[in-house]
Amino acid sequence: MGTDKQKIEMLTKETITIEPYNSLWPQLFQDEKKHLLSLSPNKLIKRIEHFGSTAVPNLSAKPIIDMQVEVASLEKTRKLLVPILESQGYDYFWRPTLGDDVPPFYAWFIKRNANGARTHHIHMIEDTPSFIEHWNAILFRDYLIEHPKIANEYEDTKLLLSKKFKNDRVAYTKNKTEFIQRVTKIAEVAYKKT
Repeated sequence: MGTDKQKIEMLTKETITIEPYNSLWPQLFQDEKKHLLSLSPNKLIKRIEHFGSTAVPNLSAKPIIDMQVEVASLEKTRKLLVPILESQGYDYFWRPTLGDDVPPFYAWFIKRNANGARTHHIHMIEDTPSFIEHWNAILFRDYLIEHPKIANEYEDTKLLLSKKFKNDRVAYTKNKTEFIQRVTKIAEVAYKKT
């Protein structure tokens, strides 16, 4: 299929589709969580979180389940878990968290259905300060769940951007980042008080 760079270039051109909330999304998360835990070498996976828009009730989203997987060791993940998931057809990427080819890196997987459509994005990271941006996605999720009005604003933003950047995932993601960062900062302050 080519180098990681070529694969990523192809991925960024896949069509963006936003769908109304589907009550099956939480179950799809649970099913995949169970599957990942059944494959994981002993104690490599420490916790699994459902995040992103599919984790927020009543929020329209790309129909892709985002999963944050805390692993005990990324090195062991690459050595032990990557070959298992790749053998099952998952796309695997060793991705930089920030920028191009700048550490920290993490393991990212795409699971697809029989038609080749993405069904899950699986982010495997460690629980260290290097991955704070990833863990802040959980704060963002929780804040949207607790504040439906903000979730509606996010939905409106995503719908607008998905029409404007239908086949440009990079531009779509870049343009919603300001909203996510602003709300995440509010969430950080709100949750520090509790």
